[in-house]
Amino acid sequence: MHPIVEQQIERLADYVRQSRRIVFLGGAGVSTASGIPDFRSAGGLYGVKGTLPPEQILSHSFFAAHPEEFFNYYRANLLHLDAQPNAVHKKLAELERAGKLLAVITQNIDGLHQKAGSRTVYELHGSVYRNRCLRCGRQYGPEVILSVSGVPRCADCGGLLKPEVTLYEEMLDAATLRGAEQAWAQADLCLIGGTSLAVYPAAGFALQCGDRPCILINRTPTAFDDLATLAIHADLGEVFSQIGGEEEGE
Repeated sequence: MHPIVEQQIERLADYVRQSRRIVFLGGAGVSTASGIPDFRSAGGLYGVKGTLPPEQILSHSFFAAHPEEFFNYYRANLLHLDAQPNAVHKKLAELERAGKLLAVITQNIDGLHQKAGSRTVYELHGSVYRNRCLRCGRQYGPEVILSVSGVPRCADCGGLLKPEVTLYEEMLDAATLRGAEQAWAQADLCLIGGTSLAVYPAAGFALQCGDRPCILINRTPTAFDDLATLAIHADLGEVFSQIGGEEEGE
C-alpha cells in the first residue's frame, strides 16, 4: 500500500477513536467483496452486454409493462441470498456494538449489514428481503421470488408480487430518508465509502457535512473529494481492516 494511503488510514483511525457518533453512508462498493457486482465499475451491471440497459429494465414502467422480463433479470442479477458479510459490514457492526456508530445509511438492497449484526440501518433503496403483493399487501420473503419461474404471484389472491426495492422512476421511502437525514445530522464523524456519489440523494449527504470531519473512501476519485476532510483512494475492505478493534471493553 502506498505510504500516503497508509498515513491517511492512520488519520482515519484517529478520527474513529475520537468519535462517539459515527454515521456511515455506503454504496455498492461495500458489497463487491461479498461477490455482489456494483453498477458502474468495470465488471459492473452497466458493463454487461444485453439488449436493454439496466436502468430501463429496473424501472417502474418496465416492471409494469414487462413483469416476466423484469423478474428474469432481477433473479439473475440482484438476488444474491448466499452472499456473506465482508470485513466492511463486520467492522461497522463492531463499531455499533461498541457504542461508537449511530447508524448505517446504505444504497444497497442486499441485507448484508443486518446479516453482519448491524441494527440501525437505513436502506435508501429498499431490500430484496421484502416483497409485497400489490393487490392484498401480503408480505413475502425473497425465497418465493426464486422458487418460481416467470412472474411470482400471491398465494392468497393471485396478485402480482413486487420487491420492495426502489426502481427507477420511483420515489424513495419518505420515512427511511427522513430517518437517515436525522441520523446524519447527529453524526460527529461522517464516513462515506464504496460509492461514486453519482446519484442523489446519496450525493446530497456529502454536501451536508458542514464543519464536521467527513472521510470519503473509494477506489476512484469522486466529484466530492475536494469537500472531504480526507479522501482515501483505496480498497474499502483493506482500509477498514486497519482501523483497529473497537469492541466494548477494548
